[in-house]
Amino acid sequence: MDYFIIIVTTVAGLYFHGWLYLRIRRWIDRDLALSLAGNDLHKRAFMLQQLEKARALKINRRELPDWLKNAAQQYTPEAS
Repeated sequence: MDYFIIIVTTVAGLYFHGWLYLRIRRWIDRDLALSLAGNDLHKRAFMLQQLEKARALKINRRELPDWLKNAAQQYTPEAS
């Protein structure tokens, strides 16, 4: 019974750490996209869309900052 408890708690701990690691990576990516947008609400929405597009295109994490910077430069303000 002792081994079962050790195995269950170890697996649960590893799962939690993996989940937390992925959540932090997503928060970092989101923070990067929003920091490139500044205070412009339309650009913030645009950058979040670009982040989702990058995830759909499976952009490599090393290339993501440059990809998002390029997307931010291509943003054109909407006419009010």
